[in-house]
Amino acid sequence: MTPTDKVGLPALSLDQAQTLLARSQLIPLFAHAYAFHLNFRFNRIGIENLLQFAHDHRLNGIKIHLDDGEALSLRHCDDSRLMTLQKLARQLGLEIHVEVSSTDRAELGAAVRIGRLLAATSIRCYPRYAGRVSEIIAWTIRDLRQLDTLDPHRQFRFTLEQHEDLKGEELVRIVEAVENPNLKLLFDFANMLNAYEQPLEALRAMAPHISDVHIKDAAVVSEQGGWGHRACRSGDGELPMARLLLELLLLGDDQPQVVAYGLEEEVDYYAPPLRFADEPADPLIPWRNVSETTLAPGADLDALLAREIQDARDQLAHVRGLLAQLRRHAERFLQGQSPE
Repeated sequence: MTPTDKVGLPALSLDQAQTLLARSQLIPLFAHAYAFHLNFRFNRIGIENLLQFAHDHRLNGIKIHLDDGEALSLRHCDDSRLMTLQKLARQLGLEIHVEVSSTDRAELGAAVRIGRLLAATSIRCYPRYAGRVSEIIAWTIRDLRQLDTLDPHRQFRFTLEQHEDLKGEELVRIVEAVENPNLKLLFDFANMLNAYEQPLEALRAMAPHISDVHIKDAAVVSEQGGWGHRACRSGDGELPMARLLLELLLLGDDQPQVVAYGLEEEVDYYAPPLRFADEPADPLIPWRNVSETTLAPGADLDALLAREIQDARDQLAHVRGLLAQLRRHAERFLQGQSPE
């Protein structure tokens, strides 16, 4: 079985159908800065534009990396500018979630300082170490045990993302070893592929701890006995997006467990395989840089920048279409009819 096998929508109990119907109408969607990666990289848009996009499209907030925007990024803002951004987000009724590509103390400390000035509510991180899987797990547990010191008043929800190297059960092992109630998991629709794990398997392994999500689509690239992924326009790839959304929306009994879904369209982003079918018991993970979409030589930059903004709008429309499909699926069960 491969991740490209078709996955349909499951039968629902009446309780599940009622839950799905209600939650699919109130899903907390967030604009994600990576959907505008090139526009940020070439300083065509800024943080204010991302906030305005979220407001204009009736979203709940934004997810943004400390380094989105290069020299104009959050990392390079002075305190006055960060407070101005906080005020703008508050005026627009939007949450800010900060992201950082490390779990080391210096990077988490920078995210906490900036997050406080922004009145952010969440900080995403992931380990980016080279070493044996067992070492990466141990180093990440060590890092994340510092969260009580970095955030003693527990202002933030910290999320650990599955980011192409660790499997779902390995991430769960980290969270349960750290034992911080404010540490949760962020489920990305595609990143488990690079760790040679299928999307639904990863979701079910991580399910008890998932609070946040990155929504994207991708084509699966089979190579060297593993899986890479090439992100694409939502709906053009091979991921079971509707089924993943359904299962995520059903997490949590009385209240939704997942509190933020980031719209992370990443057209043409490529990530190679890091885990393999025939890997040893404790495989070695190589060093890798932070995520970046490669520009082809001679690419028409202006056309790419315009397309990127349209792709972000189209992803939102596609996701809202999937949510409408899920509502129809739930309604059929509530009406006592057979599913689609």
